[in-house]
Amino acid sequence: MKKILICAGVVLLVLMGQVPGVFAEGGKLRIFVVSSYHREYLWTQDTNKGLCAALKDFKFLDSDADVEEFMKNDLVETATVVIKKAWMDTKRKNKKEEIAATTTSIMAEINAFKPDLVFLGDDNATNFIGAHLIDTAVPVVFWGVDFNPMTYGYLDSVERPGHNVTGVYQSGYFKESLETLKKLYPDLKTFAILSDASETGKAKSAEIAKLAEAGKLPMQLVDSVATNSFSEWKDRVQELSAKVDAFFIVNHNTLKDNKGDPVDSFLAGAWYLANIKKPEAVPEGQFVKEGLLLTVDDSGYKQAYEAGRMADMILHQKKSPAEIAVIAPTRGAIMVNRQRAAMLGLDVSNKDFIEEFVERSAALEKYPQ
Repeated sequence: MKKILICAGVVLLVLMGQVPGVFAEGGKLRIFVVSSYHREYLWTQDTNKGLCAALKDFKFLDSDADVEEFMKNDLVETATVVIKKAWMDTKRKNKKEEIAATTTSIMAEINAFKPDLVFLGDDNATNFIGAHLIDTAVPVVFWGVDFNPMTYGYLDSVERPGHNVTGVYQSGYFKESLETLKKLYPDLKTFAILSDASETGKAKSAEIAKLAEAGKLPMQLVDSVATNSFSEWKDRVQELSAKVDAFFIVNHNTLKDNKGDPVDSFLAGAWYLANIKKPEAVPEGQFVKEGLLLTVDDSGYKQAYEAGRMADMILHQKKSPAEIAVIAPTRGAIMVNRQRAAMLGLDVSNKDFIEEFVERSAALEKYPQ
């Protein structure tokens, strides 16, 4: 099926006469950015900051004013570059027909834009948009792919991709996050995984379960939740809170209410914070900013920054993506939310292994309980 989609994408580009090529007419570089998610999503905000920092550091953008214009308008044009961004919004619009319609719409934008390079932010953009760009003339750089960069069949190997696609993937610091939780609570013995049923949530939950099965985690995995029903998610969390010492909260971004409408992830987070008094680890800093206790951060900023570095290698240094190894960045900070620690009665003073504190809960500020 993937080969059929790839061939169809190439044929579509050829028939439309829109096969991109490096240095389109006018002499300005043209860069198209696709985000899997939406502007308000905290992970997206981190990746946006990382990408913009790289675009400035590697001389695609000239000034902070250029960065501000791009972040505000999803479009910026300078004397040397035009950069445009599109949002798939797949955390909220995640039905198959919605993703298909979004993919068609964004591919039409890409074809009309004729980019010299396309960034694909996270798995859904890499999967659905990438399938139409593999083995075309346009270089593609992804970030935020979960764990196995070979997943989508675009690479011959991590060391030598062999095609027009390279990028940055998340290795995950689940073990390290649980070890940090154990440092704060030495008596913890059991935990459960909480997740929505998104592709991201299921992939990360499976990775944690593998580590548990291999005996590599500092506490025992008792159970795992993966549902997109908010009411079911709440029921299961309350049920498990009586059985386990801690939680690993993977994701709660695709939960739906009883009418099938998306539930704001901050609302789900605020409910959890107000009702559950067990400590938790999370995979990324976005959730600590939301108000959850701690992470060894798999940094969104670093993901997108390194993708920007690869764009410099391709467009400025004239290297082929086929020869640029796919990488996972080093970890981000060990982060703790002080407000959550106080809610749990946890003293985090004099814990010199904590590298960054978040003072407030964004979820509780938006949805006071």
